[in-house]
Amino acid sequence: MSLTRRDFAGRSALTGAGVALAGSVGALATAPGALAATDVESADESEDARHHGHHGPGYGPLIPDPEGLLALPAGFSYRVLTHSGRTRLESGEFTPSNHDGTATFRGPRGTTLLVNNHELGGPRSKWKHPVPLAEGLVYDPAASGGCTVVEVRPDGRVAEWVGIAGTATNCAGGSTPWGTWLTCEETEDRAGRNGMTKDHGYVFEVDPLDRRANRAPKPIKALGRYAHEAVVVDPKRGHLYLTEDASGPNGLLYRWTPPHGFAHGRGRLRTLADDAGVLKAPKCFDSGGRFVDDLSRATKTGTVYGVDWIEVPDRDARTVPVREQFDDGDITRARKLEGMWWGDGGVYIVASFARGESPVPHDGQVWFYHPGRRTLTLKVLLGVNRDPGKDGAFDGPDNITVSPYGGLVIAEDGDGVQHLFGATERGRTYPIARNELNAGTEEKPEYSEFTGVTFSPDGRTLYANIQTPGIMLAITGPWKRQRN
Repeated sequence: MSLTRRDFAGRSALTGAGVALAGSVGALATAPGALAATDVESADESEDARHHGHHGPGYGPLIPDPEGLLALPAGFSYRVLTHSGRTRLESGEFTPSNHDGTATFRGPRGTTLLVNNHELGGPRSKWKHPVPLAEGLVYDPAASGGCTVVEVRPDGRVAEWVGIAGTATNCAGGSTPWGTWLTCEETEDRAGRNGMTKDHGYVFEVDPLDRRANRAPKPIKALGRYAHEAVVVDPKRGHLYLTEDASGPNGLLYRWTPPHGFAHGRGRLRTLADDAGVLKAPKCFDSGGRFVDDLSRATKTGTVYGVDWIEVPDRDARTVPVREQFDDGDITRARKLEGMWWGDGGVYIVASFARGESPVPHDGQVWFYHPGRRTLTLKVLLGVNRDPGKDGAFDGPDNITVSPYGGLVIAEDGDGVQHLFGATERGRTYPIARNELNAGTEEKPEYSEFTGVTFSPDGRTLYANIQTPGIMLAITGPWKRQRN
């Protein structure tokens, strides 16, 4: 059923601010700890500050790392689990490079399993450490990317093996309620382009618990062929939401509705016909019924858009890329649609930045889509960071996770200094980690983005990656519920 502009305008008038406050994560300001001057510190916060010397949310200032890798607050520590070119797989090859999207799963006998994407595109000759072509796990032998599975044992030992190989530019993805990982190819390469022997731009399912289930990889073509970024599953309705990181024109958010009678489960998605279900893109309009062509139009947190869903004509993009199959006025676009996470009964969706290709520039948005209300609410808005080389301000949010301690944890993929940072439910921001691995020079430092931010199933460990060269980190410390 279509949510008409008139319906949405009427609903907005009746509910007022209640619509704008849907979800739990508030507006995010650019500077760490930023909050309106009218905020009053609670008595508990004041007492905590007197005893620990720290005011506001978070864990205090970041302390430089003598090893030159990861700055953390006092009391926190990290451990390197995998390091491309240094650690090795069970089969003997080096850990592949360019770590990206990651999720954790409970493994057997007290282990934690992580599925780790490796964002490697183009021919294998381009990379020193591509994902090895493990027998039976290869989709396209010409492609460099894929996933590895990392096992962390109770005694601290770490093992790693290939989950899927021969895929391309495995960027983000998403875990499923049934305990598997959906890895997304952020490319539109077809057979014959960039040395590929098969079409790419698909989603694949990887089972961290059953190596046999990953044999003979098959793309889930029902979810479309485009520059996939991330995917989440609505556990109640069975819908899948997917982001597209593309420009010229800007990419789209998608919703896939399963066919009638389809039951989700391990390996079930790969049994679908190529045209199973319905893939749609959003058409948004404001409370006045006006069409919104691009999400960058929203310049205030709390902005709410109603959403209709428009069917994709040719999801496999046989002749025209999916995002180019719509005319202006048909759908709503956004630049750099990136990470997603399911939480609070809906989907958190990141738009990393916008520049000249978009109507309004910004350095990051996080939206919350409410499936029942069919609304998008702007929860996070980062203004353009004028001095990204200076530590302090945050820009370029990318991978995202909902924290068991409240609010969000966000991986930064901006310019200059790179952080993991948190945002409380009221939107107060605080640093968690800073990448200190300088890949440039002292005069012109360069720092790789953070990726794959995710908590362990028990919530005690925060995992994250430094994408280049490819380092997986386990961060532990005195985690606590964040005051708003």
